[in-house]
Amino acid sequence: MFFQIIDILGTVAFAISGVLVAMHKRMDLFGVLIIAFVTAVGGGTLRDMLIGQTPVSWMTNMTYVYVIFGATIFAILLKDKINYLRTSLFLFDTIGIGLYTVVGIEKGIQADLHPIICIALGTMTACFGGVIRDMLCNEIPVIFRKEIYATACILGGLTYFLLREFMTDTNFVFVIAGLIVIVVRLLAVKLKISLPSLYRDK
Repeated sequence: MFFQIIDILGTVAFAISGVLVAMHKRMDLFGVLIIAFVTAVGGGTLRDMLIGQTPVSWMTNMTYVYVIFGATIFAILLKDKINYLRTSLFLFDTIGIGLYTVVGIEKGIQADLHPIICIALGTMTACFGGVIRDMLCNEIPVIFRKEIYATACILGGLTYFLLREFMTDTNFVFVIAGLIVIVVRLLAVKLKISLPSLYRDK
């Protein structure tokens, strides 16, 4: 039950981030809904296909579809409250990657995969929806820029497996590992920490 709550919260966060980007691009209602949908389920769809879980989770559990519709309507109705684009998008995107990282890792564990593969699966779950969102909106995906993004997911994944060695309460491990992802990304942006660039600024 706790695992599903985390998954749904991640879906809400990513759906709202998709709405914010789509509205910034001045898309119509259908476009906004599509971007919200692919942002929310893109990473999970890739994850499920890689581990052979088909039909993918959002096709077999309509809760995710209803949640995405609800989050989209919520974001549209309250756009004036939450549409401080940069801050809001960053916040919802960060919450989304934190929650989806641990969801993806747990799915990998359930599939009896090696911890390194589980971390990779968690990172893909967290990042791929944003990649699709940015590509459809004609933006360079955040994961391909200098920002600490996938790195935060990997650190959260390492924390997840480290904590599993010392803690028996899985729910507590979920929360801490997810918070690690969120805090690392927040601090990286706040302190302007980024990965080294291959190119010199002119």
